[in-house]
Amino acid sequence: MIEFQQVRKRYANGHEALANINFTVERGEMAFVTGRSGAGKSTMLKLLALIERPSDGEIIVNGHQLNKITPRQIPSYRRGVGVIFQDHKLLNDRTVFDNVALPLVIAGAPHREINRRVQAALSKVDLLSKLRQNPGSLSTGEQQRVGIARAVVNKPPLILADEPTGNLDPELSLEVMRLFANFNHIGATVLIVSHDQLLVEQLGQRRLMLHEGRLKNAPMVRTTGGLPPGVAPAMPSVNPRSAGRNPGAKR
Repeated sequence: MIEFQQVRKRYANGHEALANINFTVERGEMAFVTGRSGAGKSTMLKLLALIERPSDGEIIVNGHQLNKITPRQIPSYRRGVGVIFQDHKLLNDRTVFDNVALPLVIAGAPHREINRRVQAALSKVDLLSKLRQNPGSLSTGEQQRVGIARAVVNKPPLILADEPTGNLDPELSLEVMRLFANFNHIGATVLIVSHDQLLVEQLGQRRLMLHEGRLKNAPMVRTTGGLPPGVAPAMPSVNPRSAGRNPGAKR
């Protein structure tokens, strides 16, 4: 699903954000990218979302060679990638329904299909009762779930999340990770950037560790293991108090 081959990202000021990055994430895998602030984690996601381009090397996503995708082809490519941001990037002058529907509206989906898909996505994140509210009236955790619903409403095969629990308390962090596990177990490939080493370790998934733009390790692919259809995966038991959250995090 994702392959980085000798990827390097150097900015005009000379800063090398990524250097000689090589790794593969298999289809149906759930993995984390970890590292300190400034390690290059967010840069990696920007390259995958075609927000930025690499200076050297090749990136392949779902069979697409990203260096060959033209600006005109980027919207089509992005319809197959769901991106979740730490700061939600919601439109506060629109309803929850309108925010989640935005990717479908841009894609020109029929009104009936938009209504069906938006309600299904909000149901998956347990926010169907909030669809007519504005994001500003929701809690931080609920706003993050709106962002997740918007990212998955197109049923993308790849989900990217940039510090999705960075502003959440430990219990809400686990709730959000449970949502990602559910999407992974119904077939989506999930790659999550997180600086929360303790939480990631306790979740037991594969980690790609970045340090000053370089991979410290690239572990072997972790098998996802199948579940019977309709059965939600059980998340590992994690003590929220040990999940290493910021004391100032909001609910």
